[in-house]
Amino acid sequence: MSPKTSSTKTLSIDIETYSSNNLNECGVYKYCEAPDFEILLFGYSVDGGDVQVVDLADGEVIPPHIISLIKSDDCLKYSFNCSFERICLSRFLGMKTGEYLAPESWRCTMVASSYLGLPLSLKGVGAVLGLDEQKMEEGKELIKFFCTPVKPSKANGGVTRNLFKYNTYKRDMMIKYCKRDVEVQMNIQKRLENYPLPDWLWAEYHLDQRINDRGVFLDQELAAKAIKIDGIIHQELEKAMTEITEIDNPNSPAQIKVWLAKYGVEPEDLGKKSVAALEKEFSGNDIGDVMRLRQMLAKTSTKKYERMMSAVCSDGRIRGMFQFYGANRTGRFSSRLVQLHNLPQNKIPEIGVVRDLVLKEDVDSIKILYENVPMVLSQLIRTAFIPAKGGKFVVADYAAIEARVLAWYAGEEWRMKAFANNEDIYCSSASRMFGVPVVKNGINGDLRKKGKIAELALGYGGGAGALIAMGALDEGSGLKEDDLDPLVKTWRNANPKITRFWRQVGDTILEVVKTGKSLKQPYSVTVGRLTFTYRGSMLFIKLPSGRCLSYVKPKVVINKFGSESISYEGIGDQKKWARLESYGPKFVENIVQATARDLLCYAMRNLKDYRIVMHVHDEVIIEDFDGVSHAFMEKEMAKIPEWASGLILRADGYECPFYQKD
Repeated sequence: MSPKTSSTKTLSIDIETYSSNNLNECGVYKYCEAPDFEILLFGYSVDGGDVQVVDLADGEVIPPHIISLIKSDDCLKYSFNCSFERICLSRFLGMKTGEYLAPESWRCTMVASSYLGLPLSLKGVGAVLGLDEQKMEEGKELIKFFCTPVKPSKANGGVTRNLFKYNTYKRDMMIKYCKRDVEVQMNIQKRLENYPLPDWLWAEYHLDQRINDRGVFLDQELAAKAIKIDGIIHQELEKAMTEITEIDNPNSPAQIKVWLAKYGVEPEDLGKKSVAALEKEFSGNDIGDVMRLRQMLAKTSTKKYERMMSAVCSDGRIRGMFQFYGANRTGRFSSRLVQLHNLPQNKIPEIGVVRDLVLKEDVDSIKILYENVPMVLSQLIRTAFIPAKGGKFVVADYAAIEARVLAWYAGEEWRMKAFANNEDIYCSSASRMFGVPVVKNGINGDLRKKGKIAELALGYGGGAGALIAMGALDEGSGLKEDDLDPLVKTWRNANPKITRFWRQVGDTILEVVKTGKSLKQPYSVTVGRLTFTYRGSMLFIKLPSGRCLSYVKPKVVINKFGSESISYEGIGDQKKWARLESYGPKFVENIVQATARDLLCYAMRNLKDYRIVMHVHDEVIIEDFDGVSHAFMEKEMAKIPEWASGLILRADGYECPFYQKD
């Protein structure tokens, strides 16, 4: 899309809507399919002028010239989380399911905010920027009152929704609220003008919107039958637990603890690891059996299936599952609705056979094949995504992309050679660490597992704790606690340029923040392929792609080890705005993951003329009807952009009749 010029019309928009469909549960595409969906208020400003609010619920109409601007590809439409406005207005204008206003003329202020490391809410951004006018606190209550169904009662006269005409004071407040949202969005837009997103990044956003608009088919029969079978199995498991324990509620941790105490067993908790340990310790008796049953009951596969069913549109496709720039420290995508980024892996070799058994509701055969039926249903979740009739999925996934990008940045030659020769990186790493040849299922093959755990855990400065989190002390790992610190040291000694890269990044950021603050003006330092800049109370890390990572209000602090590190403001683990602490290897992790994201988006732009329906982590899924092969996908995804010269990529692909891991 062409950049804004002095002659380009702009339209800032906010709408208030009603639907009996729950937006949080079903997403905007299904939300506006409800027969009673309507736009109550339409707030807008043309070219930054005074904000107008059209009361559609009271019979007012949007002026024809504004309708023309909404439809025009030459008018830039701005809104915070503008996919909501775009999809709702598409429905308002009479478009059918699967038909939506073209995204190319829309600019999302939420995306622009996230690019600068700001919150993903209008209220949060306004607060961080310290805007004079903030989002009205009354808004949440007003939306609940007017925009969602109400439960009929004697007190409210049996109504199922609250209408403007009977609540004039709150209506006037709602109009004021809508007007304020447009004003806040415009003020944010103005404040961010000095930090514009590159046009190519907007092009990636528009591609993301096209993918969300396209959606992917759901096998509703499979999902419905999986939910039904899961209910049957859960009743059987609860009955079996009750027969052994004689407690009222076998799902109650408190009651289970009381029962265990009768046998002198008093665990601190009944979390996943504790239950597994108890099952192993008491295998063959009632305690072991109850712990095994509890683990099976804990598999909540139905929640995913139920979420799928609640989000599927009238044409059988689920839409809106991807949030562009959802992770604002790296720019990676996050999931909406179904949470594609944490789907259970499928490891059942005969998954197609088992899938057919679920479709036939053949519970007995499934139980004969597998003791843990909830586990089976969990592994089938991703197979509920299917191509349209007559099509197939073509899938390609980057191989060890973070390890490749890290080696490329650090200049770790032996790793680059290993990737160039298509070597097994876990074997190559173990061989480098222990000074002996390591071959998978061959000579010194037992060392491969140590190499794998080290590779997965130690690339970003991790120590013994990171190894444990990666399963270093799990049964079969071949590692003991005394092995962990030496393993960390061995891996770092084998990768001296990576460890030096951590220090370079950490030291450079400290220098840039200190110097920039003291000079009170922009200050930059370039190290290799990266440029670090302190500007206007912000730390920027410019990637080779040209995209910047942004850190709000950085400052130098003394950490718990007595060393200097950097803290900045951002979204913490509790999804709240907080001051976060970071250091060299953690910044390197951000840099590497962000670069992997840019490579994925580069591949998707190359594949934009094909029907991309999903992308998960470093994987792209195409719905194909034209004979596209996985070899073609592998070739396209392995292409290197100009800015990544010298990087060695590989993608592995496959074709399938339903979504699965190869």
